[in-house]
Amino acid sequence: MDFANLTEQQICDYVVDLQMPKFRGKQIHQSIVNGLSLEEITVLPKDIKEKIIDFYPKHKIYKKLISKDGTKKYLIEFADGNIVECVLMSYKYGNTICVSTQVGCRMGCKFCASTLQGLNRNLTAGEILGQIYLVNKDNGGNKKNRVITNIVLMGSGEPFDNFENVCQFIEMISSEESLNISKRNISLSTCGLVDKIDQLAEKNYGISLTISLHATSDDERKKIMPVANRWSIKEILDACDRYFAKTGRRFYIEYTLVNGVNDSKEDALRLSNLLKGKVCHVNLIMLNPVKERDLKATSRQNAEIFCKKLNDYGISATIRRSMGEDISGSCGQLRNKFIK
Repeated sequence: MDFANLTEQQICDYVVDLQMPKFRGKQIHQSIVNGLSLEEITVLPKDIKEKIIDFYPKHKIYKKLISKDGTKKYLIEFADGNIVECVLMSYKYGNTICVSTQVGCRMGCKFCASTLQGLNRNLTAGEILGQIYLVNKDNGGNKKNRVITNIVLMGSGEPFDNFENVCQFIEMISSEESLNISKRNISLSTCGLVDKIDQLAEKNYGISLTISLHATSDDERKKIMPVANRWSIKEILDACDRYFAKTGRRFYIEYTLVNGVNDSKEDALRLSNLLKGKVCHVNLIMLNPVKERDLKATSRQNAEIFCKKLNDYGISATIRRSMGEDISGSCGQLRNKFIK
């Protein structure tokens, strides 16, 4: 039993079973949403704290690094000692938090540090929520005055590999009793699990769907993304079309430019042909090198040429601004350093 996974009503029902007043359940739930540890709660008497000590969430901020560009990277430690990363990035439109959905990852993408340690376990919905609650509090926010405006499920782990917990998280974080973050301000990034794209479409949350593509042919994609052995690029893009038809939300393509691998003019033409006529936008990413891998980032000049080619071919595309490079900004990098 972990109160972090329960709604306000479920906690109220549970405390009533423990012979406590129902309003205590609301106080407990609000304390969780506000990112408070049990010791920090002032509205609960000692005897009630003793009754719920085994059920109250125990995750905490283990370490925080602040980049020269203002990006903040957090290591979050859970009750079992496992650690994940989340990142807070500030933009003109608000503050976006990138959260993890798994401890590690089993997808094996060669440009990502998250997969180096393999998959340890899935995170519960409460543990995904906990990252946001803790960071919101650390930056002066609470339930009534939150500082976080947008969420991206793009940290360590493949969100669709933890589908049920991720769906529970989306429903909880967007509820009025939580931080009430609009589903339209939530993005989910996947390497392309087609069956789960269709399942998400059926739920019709209306969240933004982002595909980590990173290649323009199946053969090349298989070299850097093992998931390509299961689903082809065509199958993924067809699923994205179905997602748009169901939700009315355009999808996004993540394309990390790797020197000599996928950054040629020919790649730009092939990518344009793949996406022609589709309601999508391409985010070009400058590779954040992982020292354990031998992949290198393309040059900024080449990235701009690649982007212009896409635009000239009628494809909406921009180069994503790199953030947090001086604090191990890439997914999994800081956690891997800590483990080592």
